Amino acid sequence: MSFPQLPGYSLNKNLGKEKFHKSQHWGFCNSISMLTNEDKPGIGGEPLLGRCQKSKFSIFPRGMGGEVPSWVAFDKQVLCFDAYFEDEVPDKDKELYRIRHCKIYFYLEDDTIQVLEPQLKNSGMPQGTFLRRHRIPLPPPNEDNFYTIQDFNVNIDIVFYSRVFKIYDCDPFTRNFLRKMGITVNPSGTCPDDPYMKERKKTLDRMNPLRPYERFDTLRQFLEHDGHVLRFYCLWDDSESMFGDPRELVLHYFLSDDTIEVKEVIPANSGRDAISLFLNRRKLPKFAPTGVYNPGQITDRTILNVFGGLVGNRARYLLDNCKTGALDQEFYKDKDLKIGAIINIWGRKVLLCDCDEFTKQYYKTKYGIMDFTPIPYKNPPLPKVERIFPPYHGYGSEEDSLCSCLGLMPKPPQKDFKKFMEKDSFGLESHVLRFLAKLDTEDCIDKDRRFIISYYLSDDTLSVYELRMRNSGILGGKFLERDRVKKPGQLLFKSEPSEFFKAWDLFVGAHVCFNGHNFILLNCDEYAFSYMEQHANEFPMSNIELILKKLKAIGSPSARDIKLVFAATDPKHTKVLDYETFREVMLNITNDRLTEHEIMTVARYYSVREDSDSDMTFLITLAQEQLKKYTFEIFDKMIDMCTYKDQAKTGLLPSPAIRILCKSFRMPLPDDLLRALLSKFEDSQEQINYQQFFSSINWRINMVPPLQDIPYSNNEDSWNYVAPPLPVKSVRYLPLLEDVFGLEDES
Repeated sequence: MSFPQLPGYSLNKNLGKEKFHKSQHWGFCNSISMLTNEDKPGIGGEPLLGRCQKSKFSIFPRGMGGEVPSWVAFDKQVLCFDAYFEDEVPDKDKELYRIRHCKIYFYLEDDTIQVLEPQLKNSGMPQGTFLRRHRIPLPPPNEDNFYTIQDFNVNIDIVFYSRVFKIYDCDPFTRNFLRKMGITVNPSGTCPDDPYMKERKKTLDRMNPLRPYERFDTLRQFLEHDGHVLRFYCLWDDSESMFGDPRELVLHYFLSDDTIEVKEVIPANSGRDAISLFLNRRKLPKFAPTGVYNPGQITDRTILNVFGGLVGNRARYLLDNCKTGALDQEFYKDKDLKIGAIINIWGRKVLLCDCDEFTKQYYKTKYGIMDFTPIPYKNPPLPKVERIFPPYHGYGSEEDSLCSCLGLMPKPPQKDFKKFMEKDSFGLESHVLRFLAKLDTEDCIDKDRRFIISYYLSDDTLSVYELRMRNSGILGGKFLERDRVKKPGQLLFKSEPSEFFKAWDLFVGAHVCFNGHNFILLNCDEYAFSYMEQHANEFPMSNIELILKKLKAIGSPSARDIKLVFAATDPKHTKVLDYETFREVMLNITNDRLTEHEIMTVARYYSVREDSDSDMTFLITLAQEQLKKYTFEIFDKMIDMCTYKDQAKTGLLPSPAIRILCKSFRMPLPDDLLRALLSKFEDSQEQINYQQFFSSINWRINMVPPLQDIPYSNNEDSWNYVAPPLPVKSVRYLPLLEDVFGLEDES
């Protein structure tokens, strides 16, 4: 019994219902709105009316297939089906329907389908993409589902939006894929012919062109050989003519259209006008020059007048395929060009003498030619006249005076700008080699004077600064202005350029003469030692390989005696000698044939490296003075931040992380000082104990005594004199003996 639809008689379906929320079916994926989940229920979580619950289980058993998602496993894999459909033509009596061919593409990665119709010439219909790529729903009553791979096969009808497509074939990949999916593939069918296209083809076959037409297809040759040019070096001997001489030519053969151009190589000061081309680019006939032809006598096509004006005034023309009466011209081809051949360039006999590498490879590949022996065609070069410059007159620099002899318009001498940019001071790299020197004299007053020689690598200049010594009676300061210094023993007024002191001429123990003052180089700073050792190919006195070879050549005859000398100087068998003892031994065994710099290089290479805390104390003092100057004292916050970043609670952090942290807290330390300070606290794995690091630079808690005041000089050459320090403290002599004399038993 049903109740009438009257107030008070109908049942409220929402009685007792507590959920009235609306499920969200749409969302965004890659910034595109799309249906995220079509299985969500309706209002209050109840299924929508008329919705069929889809199975949540796969037809394949568990364990089959892989765990890779479909958009990765089937990326760029597409199934291709050949199909057709019938299109009715209701407006024509002779044509009731048309057969339209198409390609159906099924994309496995997302089950999308695309239908393409190949374009036919003069079809009169818009062809191309028939259906864009998307998921196509099944025909009613299953329009809530989409086509899958299970719905496709050969020799079946498939419906896309009420249009029936007949699938009659597929490609081999599609057939194999369907078989692997367990689908039995039907045999291929046939596609019926389109009646309209069949009749149209018959009509086109019966038609003749109104105008005679012959196709010359040169596109293939152009596409294959565009940009490919054969180059030959030629000689045209024009000695027989008046004022003639042999002339060099360059022939270019363009493979794209079989054309030739010729350029003339005009030597300097030949008296000939510079022309762009000897022969413009064109096809070159073999038998030229020929007679003058009438207009229209040489054409690409031969035309016959069939009626000859007999039928009224209207003529009928026909294309002559046999080319009766046509003038045949022979042109040079690539097969006619080879080394040693003589070609005719409009009456001029030109000899092909040589070719480039591309031309040789082309003839090897196409014609199998292997002999490319060139023919000598160039005249021997004229003897070069040596240019003699006048001697230097003493005004200005030698380079400036020489420029007035190189051209009519004098130009200033060019400096080596690249060397200046590479060797100019930048950051901690000063590119200045400083040496401690004294005068080479026996004068009791001058022999105690000390000088600092600074060599600037950017422009090969040097300056000399005399150190101030108390109660010496000599006023120190600038001794020699920064400039290039000539080597002694050269004439002042001469044509050849003078030789100047270079960087490799300065080394410890060298005797140099600057403008009549003789100096002996006693020592150099650490930067000079390190720079010369890093560039050992430029400084032979710091090249350890050359020094060891020299030492081996000196001591090989008495290798055993040398080992005994080293053993005698080490009675406690510590295998280590102090530098002074090592120096005396080296001078004795080499008979003073090694310079002081070479001995220092060997000692530095085999020295015992000792870690000192003086550098770390110096860096900490500099850092604390800088932090105290800017009242920087938020070390507790920085330690807390390091503790937060230290997830493993090891108390260690990488050096780059602590440097970035110091930059983020705006610690007022220069980057060079911060890097040097961090390097002192690094361990073997470049980890830093951040608690120890920040505690050491905390000037409130762990204050370090300030540095002593260092007198400052405005002169950049200033270097306060101290007694020359030893290059190293101790030297390991056993590795030296092994590298020089080998691993022999030592007594």
